[in-house]
Amino acid sequence: MNVSNGDLIVEKIVANRKYHALKRQRNVLSWLLTLLMLVVYFGFIGLIAFNKAFLAVPLASGVTTRGIPIAIGVMLFAIIVTAVYVFFSNIVYDKLSRNILEDACK
Repeated sequence: MNVSNGDLIVEKIVANRKYHALKRQRNVLSWLLTLLMLVVYFGFIGLIAFNKAFLAVPLASGVTTRGIPIAIGVMLFAIIVTAVYVFFSNIVYDKLSRNILEDACK
């Protein structure tokens, strides 16, 4: 059976403990951020469904109600969650991935 150089590198990567640690870290962060986003989003939807009166209260003498800043907060939270994942992906995970690949190519 003919095994290519790429297959050998893949085998080395899969056998590397750092690779499995990276996968575990990435999965934990992904699930944590997903769970946080779901709690915030469904919390907001639940508030809409079960307590519309709370959201309908005006903030001041104008027409803006509590619902507007809360909805904007949900959107900003989604942006922040995305930024956190991008930060970890670009700064932490890319560095670890490079190290794992360098180890496999030795």
